[in-house]
Order: sequence, then C-alpha cells, then structure tokens
Amino acid sequence: MHKPNQLAFTRGLLAAIIFTIILQYNNPVLAQDSTNFPTIGEIIRYDKSFDDLIEPETKIEVLSSGFVWSEGPVWVPDTKLPFGGYLLFSDIPNNRIVKWEEKVGAETWLQPSGYTGQAPYGGEPGCNGLVLDKEGQLISCEHGDRRISLLTRDGGKITLADRYDGKRLNSPNDACLGADGETIYFTDPPYGLPNRFEDPRRELDFCGVYRVDKAGKVTLLTTEMTRPNGLAFSPDFKTLYVAQSDPEAAIWKSFPVKEDGTLGEGKLFYDATVNFKKGLPGLPDGLKVDSKGNIWATGPGGVYVFNPGGTLLGRISTGEKTANCGWGNDGSTLYLTADTYLCRIQTGAKGAGW
Repeated sequence: MHKPNQLAFTRGLLAAIIFTIILQYNNPVLAQDSTNFPTIGEIIRYDKSFDDLIEPETKIEVLSSGFVWSEGPVWVPDTKLPFGGYLLFSDIPNNRIVKWEEKVGAETWLQPSGYTGQAPYGGEPGCNGLVLDKEGQLISCEHGDRRISLLTRDGGKITLADRYDGKRLNSPNDACLGADGETIYFTDPPYGLPNRFEDPRRELDFCGVYRVDKAGKVTLLTTEMTRPNGLAFSPDFKTLYVAQSDPEAAIWKSFPVKEDGTLGEGKLFYDATVNFKKGLPGLPDGLKVDSKGNIWATGPGGVYVFNPGGTLLGRISTGEKTANCGWGNDGSTLYLTADTYLCRIQTGAKGAGW
C-alpha cells in the first residue's frame, strides 16, 4: 500500500465525520481496558524462521468486541493524534464502518457504509474491503450497492466501478492498489447478495477478479477462481495472490502480473482444504504481504504466514473465523478482524509499502 497523504485524508473526510458525528454520540464506545488487554488464541510455529516474524510468548490482544462480522481493516496515519493514527474497519451486517483509536476504543464512524436502499437487503449489506488511495481517500467494496466507491475530499461518494460489460457486479469483496497507486484490483463473489449464488438479482454468472483504471475502465482479469476473495501484491508487484473461499477448494493462487497489468495463468500457492474439513474455523479470506514478500493470509484456523516460496512458517490461531488483517501503527502491528472481535499482534515484519 502506498503511504497516504494524511493532510489530504483529514481534509477530505471532514464532511463525512460531521455527517456521522450524531451516529457516534448515539453508539456506545466498545473500548477494552487499554492497559491489560484480554487475549485469545495461540501462536503455532512450523518453521524456526517464524521466530523472526513473531517472537515467542507474543500474545493476540483483543482490542474490542461486540461486532456482528468484522472485516476490512485499514490503518489511517495521523501525526496529530497522541497515538499516531486510527483503524477503520467494516461491520458488514450492521452496514457501518467502525473507527478504533488507542485509549478511546471503537465507535461508529460511517453509516450506512455499503447499502443506501430502503428495503431490507440480506444479512451482509455493508461495505467489506477498505483501502486508501495514494491521496489518503477511502476506497470501499460495497456489498449492497454493488460497487467500488470513493469517499472524496469533500465527504461525498462517487462510483468507481459497478458494472462489467453492461451488467451489474455481484458484490465487490476486497481490493488492493496496483504498482501505479491508482489502478484498483478487486474481487467480485456474490456474498453480499441476499441469496448469494442463487440470487435473482445476479447478472453475471461467474465470480471475477477485475481491475479498474484511473479512467474508469473495468477489465476482467480471470474467472478461474470459483469464489475469489482477498488479494494482495508481492512487494515488486510482479505477483498477485488471491484467496478462494470455497469449502471444496480452500486455496490461494498466485498470478504472474504482465507488463500491461493483466494476469497470466494462476498457479496453486497453498491448499488448506483439509484443515477446513477437519473443522478449523474459517476459509481463505483477506491477506496482506510484508516488505520481504511473506504472505499473511486468513484461512481455516486463523492467519497463515507463508514465505514467498509457499512454505508455511506459522499460524496465528485466533480460535475464531478470521476474516481479514491489515498493517498499522509503524507497519509492524498486524490488526485482525476475527468474527465479533478486533484484535492485534506485534510482529517483527513491516508491511509492504511502509
């Protein structure tokens, strides 16, 4: 991720903050004790090199709880704040974005976040994946409104992509930025539709991985994944990793990135289907990459940590269905959205782009 211009982000979202301040007053802060955080789960080590990434005795800290399904964590740097910034993440069923800040806790930041209609719209109407553009503006994958949106500097929203080949997208799930910091790559399974794969509103009969360039052109990159979900680039942007949240094929694939930004044929990176079949909670979902090319990917049983060659080094086992993760603070803190929880863990890594 490109390091955002925080001044632009602060100015750009002032109107949105004013718009949601009433909601913040009416929603209780869900803070945990910031001195003695509760912890969950355990760290499982498969390779000695994992000690360099997560030190022995490191704990998974619970920061806040009480969400219906937490997703899409993104760190917003702010040098004006005492603790250096804050985290935004999605609470999808509640159709809102939540802000978490050190010593303050969690509070509703934007609502609605992904569905602006009036009629009931299934169990996951809100936004999912979140990412900052190079100006520090918020890009959202919106389930209910079935689009990729941008929260502009003046607090308004614009649609970046909502159709391919004249047909409405399913429900954009997760996104990341390409090497130029402007092209958006995103996945489009139907999880945000009220009846998912069988929903009569569905106009596309496949689940695609796409990109949308700065001119607004939407390009289909691949349909070879049955349920594409999280995605992230290697530090050199030559490889795109994509998670597949299919119970029958709980895998990650790696795609070579061509000179023109399109993708070559995917290759199996890792198969965790057997772990899902054994009852470990969750499926391949969100993922991030560190500055040395290690992949931190949520899947059955927590966050899998792979080296660039696909060797499993260790697993952050939360004991919960872990949806996504994201770097924060100085780039070495990994925030986790795990079902009803927001957690974090300190690492010896640095997020790519930090």
